[in-house]
Amino acid sequence: MTSVSHVDIHTVHRIGWLRAAVLGANDGMVSTASLLVGVAAAGSGRPEILVAGVAGLAAGAMSMAAGEYVSVSSQTDAERADTERERQELRDIPAKELEELTRIYVGRGLEPGLAREVAVQLTKRDGLGAHLRDELGISGMGAAHPVQAAVVSALTFAAGAALPLAVALAAPEGTVAVAVALATLLALVGLGALGAHVGGAPRGRGALRVGFWGAMAMAVTAAVGLVFGVAA
Repeated sequence: MTSVSHVDIHTVHRIGWLRAAVLGANDGMVSTASLLVGVAAAGSGRPEILVAGVAGLAAGAMSMAAGEYVSVSSQTDAERADTERERQELRDIPAKELEELTRIYVGRGLEPGLAREVAVQLTKRDGLGAHLRDELGISGMGAAHPVQAAVVSALTFAAGAALPLAVALAAPEGTVAVAVALATLLALVGLGALGAHVGGAPRGRGALRVGFWGAMAMAVTAAVGLVFGVAA
């Protein structure tokens, strides 16, 4: 008999770091490229364009890190509060908590008797874990990690911002805006496809979504730069 090895490939465990990484790189490219395009469209020279880009990189990386840390820390605090509340309820009203778990499994399609037995067995093994997972949707796999999210966001933002900065430095005088916009758009399409592939989603949809909104952001800031350039 031939033995067939079956391996389940799931991507949900990547959601936390993948979200922070893709969001950071995307924001780094879009915001820095938009800033460079806007400043260049206003008629500024290369030194002013590069100063604006480097300042945008530093400010954006720190903003991403702070925002992710605060956001994910708030999620962590909420999860800890829910965990402590469930622990106390299991200690004070165990029968009611067992009935609550039973109703959850009945709602998912189990027969009442089987649902009760499952609830009893899981409560004996790890009642708190069962309630956190099945009642509140909190699991170790999806636990929030504020420092990890902050560091990943800052580093990926800086990495994404480095591309339009490098293009602005290398592009011939007078072509910075066009060169940055085209290079960034191509990179965004690739980033969108890569992020979708790693997350198990359709690559075309991810590439189109990221590319479209990146192009919109650069177009708006280019228009702003042109208006102020003409006014000056």
